[in-house]
Amino acid sequence: MNDPYENLANAIVLSAVEDYREILQRWSLHPEKEVYLQDKASLERFFRSGWFGVLTRVDPEMLICKLCAEVA
Repeated sequence: MNDPYENLANAIVLSAVEDYREILQRWSLHPEKEVYLQDKASLERFFRSGWFGVLTRVDPEMLICKLCAEVA
């Protein structure tokens, strides 16, 4: 049986990953829009935060690099 707390943690991380992918795509199309850069920086702070480390064992730098490579 799945642990509901683990499911919640996974859902939070996956939501942030989806948001980051979307922001990267929008930013790549409209690099002049400061709001996308701010949102990107905010999500990167989350990925590098202690809270992210509590939610998952994923290396945040590897995750950020892989997500950025998807858009490149």
